[in-house]
Amino acid sequence: MSLKLTILGCHSSTPKTTVNPSAQVLEIKNHTFLIDCGEGTQVQLRKNKIKFSKIKRIFISHLHGDHVFGLIGLISTFRLLNHANDLHIYGPKGIKEFIVTQLRLSDSYAKFPIIFHELSSNESELIYEDDKITIHTIPLKHRIYTNGYLFKEKIGERKLNIDAIKNYPEIEKCDYQNLKNGKDYQLKNGELIPNKELTLNPNKQLSYAYCSDTLYNESIVSIIKNVDLLYHESTFLEYHKELAFKTKHSTAKQAAQIAKLANVNKLILGHYSSRYKDLESFKKEAKTIFPNTLLAIEGKTFSL
Repeated sequence: MSLKLTILGCHSSTPKTTVNPSAQVLEIKNHTFLIDCGEGTQVQLRKNKIKFSKIKRIFISHLHGDHVFGLIGLISTFRLLNHANDLHIYGPKGIKEFIVTQLRLSDSYAKFPIIFHELSSNESELIYEDDKITIHTIPLKHRIYTNGYLFKEKIGERKLNIDAIKNYPEIEKCDYQNLKNGKDYQLKNGELIPNKELTLNPNKQLSYAYCSDTLYNESIVSIIKNVDLLYHESTFLEYHKELAFKTKHSTAKQAAQIAKLANVNKLILGHYSSRYKDLESFKKEAKTIFPNTLLAIEGKTFSL
C-alpha cells in the first residue's frame, strides 16, 4: 500500500454535531498532505491519530469557509506545539492575506516559516515535484476561483528478481541499487546481462484527484484521465440539478458522468448538502452511471 486517503470531513456549508466540512489527508510515498481545512479539522486529525508534525504541505481549493476556516486554528496549534518545519500552503491568490491578517490581529505570529504558494492560473499547472511525486492543479468552475489537485506517483525503482540474480554469483548486494536504477550488468568475462533479465517491473504508479466545489465541467476529464481514485463533490441529487447549477455545484449523477468519461478506477462522492438525510441515495444515483462508486464518510480510509 503506497496511497492512503483519510476523510476528516465531507459535508458542505456548516459543521454539525456528527459531521464536518471538507478536509482530508492523503498519505502517498512518505508524504502526508492535508487537503482543505474546514472547521474542526484539527480535532478530526487527533481522532484519526494523524500526527500534526507530519503535515508540511496544505492544499486549499478555495476560500469559502467550509474549506478554509479551520486553517488559522491549525496554524495556531502548530505554534503552540513548537512546530519546527517549514509549512507550505497552496491556495488561491489572497490566502496569504487571509492568514497573515488573522495572525497579526491576534498577535499570534508563527515561530516557523510559512511559505505561501498563491495560485491564479486558469490552466492546469505543476505546483510541486520531487523524486517521488508530482502535483498539478485541476481548474474548477465555482462561484469564486477554485482548484482541485492531482497527485501522481512517479515511476519507482525496478524490483530485484532474486531468483534470476542467483544464477550469477558474481553479482553482489552492492550492485543491487544499480540494477534497481535500470542498469545492465556486465560480467567479468565481458558478457552483458540485460537489466530486464535481472529485475521486474516497478509497482504501478498510483494517482489521486481531488475535485472540490464545481459545476459539471467536462474540461477536467483530460487532466484526471485514468486516475486510480477520484473524489468529486456531489452536493446535490439529480432532482435538485437546477439548484446545483445556480450555486455552481454538482449532483451525484454528474460526478459519476465525469468519472465515466475520465475512465477512473474508483469514484468517491462527498460534500453532501445537509438537506439530505440518506447518503445511500447519492451512491444509488451515481451507480446508475458509474458502478464503482463509494461514499466519503468521516473517519473512513481508502487505501491502494
